[in-house]
Amino acid sequence: MPWRERCAMDERIRFMGDWLGGEVSRTELCELYGISRKTGYKWAERYEAAGIAGLAERSRAPLDHGRATAADLVEKIVDLRRARPTWGPRKIMAKLGMLHPDLAWPSHSTAHEILKRAGLVSGRRLRRRPPPYPGVLTAAQEPNHVWAVDHKGWIVLGDGGRCEPLTLADTYSRFLLAASAGSSIRADQAKPVMERAFRTYGLPRVIRSDNGQPFASTGATGLTRLSVWWIKLGIHPERITPGRPQQNGRLERLHRTLLEAMRPAARTRTAQARRLDAFRHDYNHERPHQALGQTPPANFYAPSPRQMPSRLADPDYPAGMITRRVRPNGEIRLRGASVHISSALAGEGVGVEQTEQGWCVWFYQEPIGLLDHRGQKLSPIQPG
Repeated sequence: MPWRERCAMDERIRFMGDWLGGEVSRTELCELYGISRKTGYKWAERYEAAGIAGLAERSRAPLDHGRATAADLVEKIVDLRRARPTWGPRKIMAKLGMLHPDLAWPSHSTAHEILKRAGLVSGRRLRRRPPPYPGVLTAAQEPNHVWAVDHKGWIVLGDGGRCEPLTLADTYSRFLLAASAGSSIRADQAKPVMERAFRTYGLPRVIRSDNGQPFASTGATGLTRLSVWWIKLGIHPERITPGRPQQNGRLERLHRTLLEAMRPAARTRTAQARRLDAFRHDYNHERPHQALGQTPPANFYAPSPRQMPSRLADPDYPAGMITRRVRPNGEIRLRGASVHISSALAGEGVGVEQTEQGWCVWFYQEPIGLLDHRGQKLSPIQPG
């Protein structure tokens, strides 16, 4: 039976005083306090054993119960979290399930509570995100359909040098193709990284980038020497809308994970490059990925059948198209006038086709700009 509504501890102390005083029988005393004789004797035994401290309320939770996670499983969960402090409960449980498929692992929510009790997880602040851009970009349907490229952002190495990693990833499988330890965003540093990836993994159909150097320019064509090279390889360059990094969201998400290989920064560029290589192998072959059913990206990736050519083929424009060679200053001659196309195309051949809207300028299979009917000014190709 319950104690009367007051401070339960005070009520028990008074009860024990009356119990020890012996002025009334113990049966009557229990009736006066509204408790059973069994409860009265229980508190008397606790008082005898521990004094007033024995009258404090004790937890009624069982010391063990059938649904408790076994201690050895708890130990493995905690150990993996300590070894992989950036992994959440879902990844930890997926990895443990792969390493020990014969064990009965708890759910990821139970793993979260286990890690919380161990002080290894904390609450995450919800972040407001802008809505996705409604424009249409190429939807990757298979590996090597769309690759994404970007620079992570620079860090200062221990020796004072600057490191600005270039990342290249397959959008469909999330496979990280390259993560360099370059010192700048210059094209002469980006091109060798991409060339090694092309020779190792073949060529994609599309490369998606932002609108910064060395991937895009502010000219009417938006071309740079790097994107011109992509087109000559048969790769379509695709750019996200300025200010919409979520259109390259999978690479942006990868960049947040990449921080574990960059903080703190290594002392030298060589050491940082080794860390990025180790991260790339771990990310591709060991780390479970939630969007891939908690399996590593390597399970979904295969190299492209389109191999890097030993030499670049010249453009083959239709017979009815006017062809022009772009001068070193980025201009061509058309209908007796000089028209600026792009300095990135210096020395390259372009095709010019008359249409209802004006003169469309082509570079290989890519329409790169539109001249008005007078052929004096190049404008960007309008979407749609």
